[in-house]
Amino acid sequence: MSLTIYQYPKCGTCRKALKWLDEKGIEYESIHIVEQPPTQEQLKTLIDKSGLDIKKFFNTSGMKYRELGLKDKLKDMSDDEKIELLASDGMLIKRPIATDGDKVTVGFKEETFEQTWTS
Repeated sequence: MSLTIYQYPKCGTCRKALKWLDEKGIEYESIHIVEQPPTQEQLKTLIDKSGLDIKKFFNTSGMKYRELGLKDKLKDMSDDEKIELLASDGMLIKRPIATDGDKVTVGFKEETFEQTWTS
């Protein structure tokens, strides 16, 4: 199984996720989410495969999210507008995002990684 993981090197949660994958011997391709944010098409696929609400893909604790006042604006935006916004700036995306092409996890919770990536 080969994983692709969108992450930000300065993000503590991302570092924990990568350390966990390393410890389990799981191979992955690491993509810098700010330098190479997923495209709108990639995001649509990730959102579909994750089964999660699109709001779960926003980094709600990030400065950029707060600066743009997205808490209030998102409810009036279409899904396409939300995806366009996410694709425009990797700092708006909750990270890490891990995918093997079928399954997708957003953020890092050890038990979720355990269930998703070791079974």
